[in-house]
Amino acid sequence: MNNSDLLKIANEFGSPLYVYDSEKIVSQYNRLTSAFKNVKQLKLNYAVKALSNVAVLKLMNSLGSGLDTVSVQEVQLGLMAGFKPEDIIFTPNGVSLEEIEEVAALGVQINIDNLSILEQFGTRNPNIPVCIRINPHVMAGGNSNISVGHIDSKFGISIHQIPHILRIVENTGMRVNGIHMHTGSDILDVEVFLYASEILFETAKNFEKLEFMDFGSGFKVPYKEGDIETNVEELGKKLTKRFNSFCKEIGRDLTLAFEPGKFLVSDAGYFLANVNVVKQTTSTVFASIDSGFNHLIRPMLYNSYHRIYNLSNPTGKERFYSVVGYICETDTFGSNRRINEISEGDILCFKNAGAYCFSMASNYNSRFRPAEVLWHEGKAHLIRKRETFNDLINNLVEPDIPMFQHKTEPELVKEAK
Repeated sequence: MNNSDLLKIANEFGSPLYVYDSEKIVSQYNRLTSAFKNVKQLKLNYAVKALSNVAVLKLMNSLGSGLDTVSVQEVQLGLMAGFKPEDIIFTPNGVSLEEIEEVAALGVQINIDNLSILEQFGTRNPNIPVCIRINPHVMAGGNSNISVGHIDSKFGISIHQIPHILRIVENTGMRVNGIHMHTGSDILDVEVFLYASEILFETAKNFEKLEFMDFGSGFKVPYKEGDIETNVEELGKKLTKRFNSFCKEIGRDLTLAFEPGKFLVSDAGYFLANVNVVKQTTSTVFASIDSGFNHLIRPMLYNSYHRIYNLSNPTGKERFYSVVGYICETDTFGSNRRINEISEGDILCFKNAGAYCFSMASNYNSRFRPAEVLWHEGKAHLIRKRETFNDLINNLVEPDIPMFQHKTEPELVKEAK
């Protein structure tokens, strides 16, 4: 997919608009499976929270992927997309026992990350195998907001609480069939990840009926030219060697699992927006687009970088712009960016908009969420309609209170007379 294709898509479907290139998703999936080709049993569970459109889930299913889910709703989306329950793992945080049991009843693999729920679930459902998520107290990511393996994280059961886990397992008679960790996003150092993996290997020795080990994900993708990314080929070579050695040590083959999200879909996504106004102030030139953090919150929430370029004038003279939105808040996508000269009506493109972009969109300021398009085999396919005003008010309920009762036009005319 090239710039000309993106412009045609914007003209056909309007803006703002998310576009996903299926070829790039497939390429990333194949890259990861190739990196671990020497593992006898490999399972990639796509992290639904990154991008949950059912069309994308169906694409993942066609590749042989499983799913990593964090809510019963994501599980239901996975089943709708054709995944078998046994190919879905449920890794929530802070949810109720009732939600976990609801998912377990569907036949989905359960992953529990706290002692309280582990004991309650094991007591009530000793025959349902569970995976246990541990916190290795290793911060492999580069951003404290998205690194979840550190000691103050709310995710996982501390490695220092392994004796508590074993006591619960013994007392309830429950079966642990998996062990899991996730150090967080944007893994910069393969050696740090491998260090955390050693903690998981050591923990795994405590469970005789283990079937799989889930090493999470968090592989860093490049957002800028020359940006550092996780060397998955190096990781594949080193972790495969260690994993195969461990399987030989315990005398049985386990499944090595990952839960990639951003790695698979980030670079496949493009966000297209129309320039409403070019505003010159005493110190800054603002390019204000028909979107805001209601559609793309990552730059404001995580200070994340998305490359922005002008699809309508790719060869124009470069100038400095601050790209902002139309929300009645500070919603700056990029400050003082070098971009080819922008005019009102131009279409700007945001790169790396496949992961945690549409999935975090909202209706703030009562704005509609954008449409989504999948570019597949040279054609653009609409996979989510743009919202309308009816979508905004569909779930509103008028209370049975006199002062809230809406008067019809004939009643208002009668009162006026």
